[in-house]
Amino acid sequence: MRSLRCHVMPVKRLREVLEFSKTPRLLRKAIANLRAFTSPPTNYYKCPLTRRAAVLILLFADKKGDLRVVLTIRSAGLKNYAGQAALPGGKADTLQETAFMTARREAFEEIGLAMEDHQLPVGYEVEHLTELPASLAMTELGVRPCIAYLKTPPPSPRNRDPDAARDLLPKLDAKEVAAVFTAPFYNFLRDKDLDPQTQKFVPGEWYKGSWHSWHETAWRMHQFFVPVSPATVFHADSKPRAARDVDERPAESTGASTPSESAKGMTLPGKPSQSSLQPSLPRSFYSIAGDALHQPRYRVFGMTARILVDAARVAYGEEPEYEHNSHFGDEEMMDRLLKIGRLSPKRKDGEILTRDVMLEAAKAKM
Repeated sequence: MRSLRCHVMPVKRLREVLEFSKTPRLLRKAIANLRAFTSPPTNYYKCPLTRRAAVLILLFADKKGDLRVVLTIRSAGLKNYAGQAALPGGKADTLQETAFMTARREAFEEIGLAMEDHQLPVGYEVEHLTELPASLAMTELGVRPCIAYLKTPPPSPRNRDPDAARDLLPKLDAKEVAAVFTAPFYNFLRDKDLDPQTQKFVPGEWYKGSWHSWHETAWRMHQFFVPVSPATVFHADSKPRAARDVDERPAESTGASTPSESAKGMTLPGKPSQSSLQPSLPRSFYSIAGDALHQPRYRVFGMTARILVDAARVAYGEEPEYEHNSHFGDEEMMDRLLKIGRLSPKRKDGEILTRDVMLEAAKAKM
């Protein structure tokens, strides 16, 4: 008589299965979609080392089982984009460094996220889920968004009530940022706050958006105003560092440069009639008030906002309630610029992407 063998699941794996079965359906859907997403071929690795940068979209589940994303407020001492909201990230160190390696290293340097799981609080793990098409920053850097999931461990004798925000974020060494805060990930697909309590008690609106012309291309400028509280924002203990000659963080932008001048009232093809191209944004749009860290909402805009919108679109398989650019990233633009010799290893003084440059790039064969 043939003996029957019983397969025993390892205890750690059994705990993971049980915890996943209790995970809210929307969270499971988002993580599954991100794991399954395969980014199309990228031009990121065609760029020279000096043009490569990566950012980390770090997701974790809060106590209600909703995904939140980790963001930073740039130090007031930075030379460029001081005080703006950003994803942890920066420039690549070597040609051998992958985009995810760059994003993890920069997250360690900026917000103290350990490079290895065994260096995290007991039971926590970081899973690399996927990467999005590269975007082109204002400084002509190719920026590769890398999405990771910070897994919260099940309750154990060593941590009976695990909470990622409590266990990890307050311990971050925010040397390069003024503050670390978290935002509701799913809300980046909505034009209003989803939390009824936020709608009732936090002044201000969640979303503003407008269309602007960027070298004959329509770009949507998203602005999200993320509500913060003592449970979702953590200020740096140290004073802002001195300004550096070269800012290594990717610039915040709707695309490769500030939107150019355009005619008012120009209706966008395929867009509702109320959508019209607005004049270029004034310099004051990018400035941050001195008391911004003490406001009930933090503004997330430009390239950071656009990347978060695209990440949420992939995760939840839904389109936003507001108008937006349908394509992901700037891969086609980067390919054309590379073909005409732009994005060279060394950026020349005063070199910017003008209308003439973009017209030349538009003629380049894909």
